[in-house]
Amino acid sequence: MYFTSATAALTALAEEGAEHGALNPWLVGGLVLAALLAMLWVTTLLNRDR
Repeated sequence: MYFTSATAALTALAEEGAEHGALNPWLVGGLVLAALLAMLWVTTLLNRDR
């Protein structure tokens, strides 16, 4: 019961937010990619002994 009500609530929330166009998906994707590459660079910088 709890899972189905949570799923219904999240579906309704997602449908309401579908018309929101303030965030550019290409910009968000580029920023996420840059953040992941920065984390990869820091990880490889700190693990030079391997």
